Amino acid sequence: QVQLVESGGGLVQPGGSLRLSCAASGSIVSINAMGWYRRVPGKERELVAVITSDGVTNYGDSVKGRFSLSRDNAKNTVYLQMNSLKAEDTAVYYCNALIRAVNGILYDGWGQGTQVAVSS
Repeated sequence: QVQLVESGGGLVQPGGSLRLSCAASGSIVSINAMGWYRRVPGKERELVAVITSDGVTNYGDSVKGRFSLSRDNAKNTVYLQMNSLKAEDTAVYYCNALIRAVNGILYDGWGQGTQVAVSS
């Protein structure tokens, strides 16, 4: 079994910054892509950013130039630095990872979600 634990959400004013963290734990052999998605009620889930095991990143168009995703492979953790936040960044952010477990199963794992609210 594997688990993803998120932290770092909260309320911030427009133009402010937040950093989200997501740590994977459990019987992990390897982690492939790992990243963040977000969802606003009534809208489809949206890619925020994803990073491969080789460090290649891909960002959603709406966050390019403002958000930065990094990865600490030794800690099985990713960090999403969010700068210049806008009201439209308000959403529940979910961590996602493709994890190869000791039992050989490839898990498409999701965190519980963390709320980010951007408001004055």
